[in-house]
Amino acid sequence: ESHTKKENFVGQSNMDVGGNGGGLIVNNKQRAMLPNKSRGEFVRNQRKDSEGFSESPDLEFEYADTDKWSAELSELYSYTEGPEFLLNRKCFEEEFRTHVSDKKWTELDVAQHRAHAMRLLDGLEVIAREKRLKVARAILYMAQGTFAECSSEAEVQHWMRYNIFLLLDVGTFTALVELLNMEVDNSAACSSAVRKPAISLADSTDLRVLLNIMYLMVETIQQEDPADSPEWRATRETFKTELGSPLYNNEPISVMLFGMVTKFCSGQAPHFPMKKVLLLLWKSILFTLGGFEQLQNIKVRKREQLCLPPLPEDSIRVIRSMRAASPPASASDLIEQQQKRARRDHKSLTKQDNLDAFNEKDPYKSDDPREDEDDNDDNDNSMEVEPFPMERDEVMPPPIPHPPSERVNFPKGLPWAPKVREKDIEHFLESSRSKFIGYTLGNDTDTVVGLPRPIHESIRTLKQVLCSSQHGEEDVEMCSTELLYQGILPSLPQYMIALLKILLAAAPTSKAKTDSINILADVLPEEMPTTVLQSMKLGVDVNRHKEIIVKAISAILLLLLKHFKLNHIYQFEYMAQHLVFANCIPLILKFFNQNIMSYITAKNSISVLDFPYCVVHELPELTAESLEAGDINQFCWRNLFSCINLLRILNKLTKWKHSRTMMLVVFKSAPILKRALKVKQAMMQLYVLKLLKVQTKYLGRQWRKSNMKTMSAIYQKVRHRLNDDWAYGNDLDARPWDFQAEECALRANIERFNSRRYDNNQSNPDFLPVDNCLQSVLGQRVDLPEDFQMNYDLWLEREVFSKPISWEELLQ
Repeated sequence: ESHTKKENFVGQSNMDVGGNGGGLIVNNKQRAMLPNKSRGEFVRNQRKDSEGFSESPDLEFEYADTDKWSAELSELYSYTEGPEFLLNRKCFEEEFRTHVSDKKWTELDVAQHRAHAMRLLDGLEVIAREKRLKVARAILYMAQGTFAECSSEAEVQHWMRYNIFLLLDVGTFTALVELLNMEVDNSAACSSAVRKPAISLADSTDLRVLLNIMYLMVETIQQEDPADSPEWRATRETFKTELGSPLYNNEPISVMLFGMVTKFCSGQAPHFPMKKVLLLLWKSILFTLGGFEQLQNIKVRKREQLCLPPLPEDSIRVIRSMRAASPPASASDLIEQQQKRARRDHKSLTKQDNLDAFNEKDPYKSDDPREDEDDNDDNDNSMEVEPFPMERDEVMPPPIPHPPSERVNFPKGLPWAPKVREKDIEHFLESSRSKFIGYTLGNDTDTVVGLPRPIHESIRTLKQVLCSSQHGEEDVEMCSTELLYQGILPSLPQYMIALLKILLAAAPTSKAKTDSINILADVLPEEMPTTVLQSMKLGVDVNRHKEIIVKAISAILLLLLKHFKLNHIYQFEYMAQHLVFANCIPLILKFFNQNIMSYITAKNSISVLDFPYCVVHELPELTAESLEAGDINQFCWRNLFSCINLLRILNKLTKWKHSRTMMLVVFKSAPILKRALKVKQAMMQLYVLKLLKVQTKYLGRQWRKSNMKTMSAIYQKVRHRLNDDWAYGNDLDARPWDFQAEECALRANIERFNSRRYDNNQSNPDFLPVDNCLQSVLGQRVDLPEDFQMNYDLWLEREVFSKPISWEELLQ
């Protein structure tokens, strides 16, 4: 029955278009339709799953800002765009032969290269659309490295860098932005696309060519190479500054791209190639604001400016040195193991068997009806629940007995320095004063008079690991982050809703709905496939397309949250609150409510069709077997990257917010998150354990008792915060009547901050600028009240004549 429930539950998360949710096999009927090879692989995966993945090695994954350069280039193009590579080459060669000579591009000198680049740039200004598109394709071929004259991928990448720096130098990027603006405002194309019953690749041709060139320029220029000349390095810095400044239509390029996203989601422009827009938006934000390493440097610099102690560690470096924990067993594994043990021990250990039966007959039963309901739901959904008696062993064949000293593995040390907040010290001192002396002092964290010596030592210890933070209300320097915030502030709620709508449409757990947005405008061919092979290829392409969209959106949201938090806490809170209002928390949980191992190990790529491999090698004949085999990688980099990003976003939204933590509990996230622990990758497990830690106090004693392995992993992997009763449910802050007030107070503070700093049409008199000029203030006519005028002599005597005034000091 448990297996049946699991199958039915997973079957609900079937993908809508083009396949089965990133390699997710959902039921016996679909399994029977598989070729023999896939069926064997499925059985092996099932066997591996039943063993709790105890034998699987850690995934060799290194989290970074992006994947390797070749992978980021290949993900720009869908496989249905393959024939356009030759079309771009043809357009370039026609222009080249007409104006230059029969020589190859690689044989010309720098002056000839520059002259031809400027000639192509002039060609972009012609009125005829067909002619303009031809020239744009010729420029795209240059940006693609004039690949017909190259014999290897490395050579293509070399010429890409050279050509792109040349194109930037002659002013191509500015011309492309103007053309893109013109295409975005093309009402005829928009109205035509809205009326069409089915959007295809042909509807987005002009936009795709422009976005391809712009993406290749941003992605290539931001790649630093030690061999770059000083001129190229200076060009990179200038381009980075321009990209983040309001030079294009008086706004940063990212704001313009956000506008395209909202226009697409509103249904006004269904032909926009959304994957390319999102990839360009991501890389523009990454380039202008900086990645994880730059974030760490900014954090260190800002702490120095505020005279705060240095950071105890770099989070990502610490995580890279961590090992993954063995994942907890699933419910079906435990039931099977219990049956084996019952059969094995029935005759020899009757009393012990009865004791186990007593303990395990209803592991979900508790005194609290809410806990009972939660745990039963876990069982129904076949999530992993670990009855306490089974915590002694992994779900494996009976272990070989060892002496106790060999079985216990003590960690060498905790990976994180412990932390404590000022608020925690205040609570500790207040409770100590109330207990020992019977008085309170409010926010005083220094007075320890009358308290016992152990309390003094405790306060000293707490202050040693105090997590100091400080935010100046007005001290926000004008940087790329501030410029971007000012640009997106007026429409930030709409931008967040649009991104989450697209994320929902791209999630493998989403079903096809008539009212959902179509994100496949830049992947579906004009003529739908007629053969099985073409259908399989398109299925892979659609799944890959959705995975890339999830990757881009998760990276955009995480980068913005991190940069806004560093720039000003209220900027971060504003964005976070609108993500929460737009149901980001249940959306991410819905994303993880799938077979996450299948998603991370999905083979939705055809390596021989990836750029630049496909343009320098002879394409082998594709067969159903070669498409089924996929790549040989242990996991899919982009999918693991996306999962970690989404978990980090969820952590950022819920950290120190009790109302949002309760959302995790209400949406029954614990079993969903526990299932994600099956992925043996330390970073992903850490962020899952953090999310489980914050809600443990609400899950009840029975849940904690049944999940001791998970509790142990939290103790071992997650940072310790002193005085944090996360495992016992004694937190005074977690009172339900404070939840709504917390969000409302935060919202009021955010609105006050935005109104004071960014609202030009100021209506609130409290936020109007104050006149500090002595002469103008004294020169104003002030109408005094009547009672004051009647007692004026008395006031003069009391406030002026009877008080000694040192006029000399006043004048100085």
